[in-house]
Amino acid sequence: MDEEEIQVIVIVEEIMMSIKIFLLVCYFYLRHIRSRRNRRIQRRARARYSMIARNPAQIDHMHALIHDTDPNFIQQLRMDRNTFARLCFLLENIGGLQRTRHVQISEQVAIFLSVLSRHKKNMVVKFDFKRSGYTISTHFNTVLKAVMKLHPILLSTPQPVGDDCMDDRWKWFKGCLGSLDGTYIVVRVPINKKAWYKNRKGDVYVNVLVVCDQNMQYVYVLSGWEGSAADSRVLRDVVSSPNGLRVPNGNCYLCDCGYRNGPGFLTPYRGVRYHLDEFGTGTSVPQNYRELFNLRHAKARNIIERSFGLLQQRWGIIRSRQFYPIKMQNRIIMVCCLLQNFIRSTIAVDPLEDEVPEYVVGQSHDQPDNDFVDVVESSQICTAWRDNLAQSMYN
Repeated sequence: MDEEEIQVIVIVEEIMMSIKIFLLVCYFYLRHIRSRRNRRIQRRARARYSMIARNPAQIDHMHALIHDTDPNFIQQLRMDRNTFARLCFLLENIGGLQRTRHVQISEQVAIFLSVLSRHKKNMVVKFDFKRSGYTISTHFNTVLKAVMKLHPILLSTPQPVGDDCMDDRWKWFKGCLGSLDGTYIVVRVPINKKAWYKNRKGDVYVNVLVVCDQNMQYVYVLSGWEGSAADSRVLRDVVSSPNGLRVPNGNCYLCDCGYRNGPGFLTPYRGVRYHLDEFGTGTSVPQNYRELFNLRHAKARNIIERSFGLLQQRWGIIRSRQFYPIKMQNRIIMVCCLLQNFIRSTIAVDPLEDEVPEYVVGQSHDQPDNDFVDVVESSQICTAWRDNLAQSMYN
């Protein structure tokens, strides 16, 4: 083989090597283009994700619930559809509630309200909404925290009774802000803490201090004290606490005989008939100024008893023992009060209010600190003022 043939063979091998390299580069380039196209298709597929196609049974259940009539919607979730839509808007824009890939905000709120209204267990709710128990528990806790964030706007700001008040129950108490009382709500606690939460009757309760205005709107709610704590002790702690109840000097709340008559808190006369069922016509009418004062005091303060009745009528979860930690049980009680404020301020006619009697027989921004009542104690000045008020009513 001469030199010319050898040179031809070398040139051919170089050409073949160049072709192989070129084909190899083309292969990797086309593979890169194909992978980019696949990723683009996947991104478009994710953008076109359809919750209806993914969860048809769950979506159908929500459509059947939301597109039902208002009476049936109120029976299921304790509010009408307009109130429900407004609550979802507030929770999304103020409470920070966010939708997930598989659960919309409306379904999260419906799950939460379903548990509160009927005290349904996890296994029952997951069957109703076609969800897993983990999903139900997760969204219940998420909505609970979101509602707690709304307390600055859901709690009412009380307005004192003015001289132009025409309400026959409140016009006698000028400067009064509303009514105050404590109530016992049944809870479930560990066995080593039951002795703390037992009241004088031996039942396990939590002592809840509630303050409401003249329109049954809650102004202040404190849940967490043990059932063995006295009402007066709870009130003393609330008034002295930095973030507690603030009563401006010159105003007052109506209380029962479980509290002391003093600055900021007006109580009835002890040892004088008080409850509304003790008064009537004929010989049952008030016989002196003290009985007349107690009668009008009871009529006005009865607003807090009706609010308790409406609260338990609306939310079944506070009528029975809950299977949650005690800290969460206290949060649930406060959330029920917040939601009742929202429902009463939004819904035009509350059908549950008609089920609570008009009169219920009850059981026996930053300002200087010196503008508020900071101590709960008896006062001779307040007692004399009460006597003058009672005598002016009687005369």
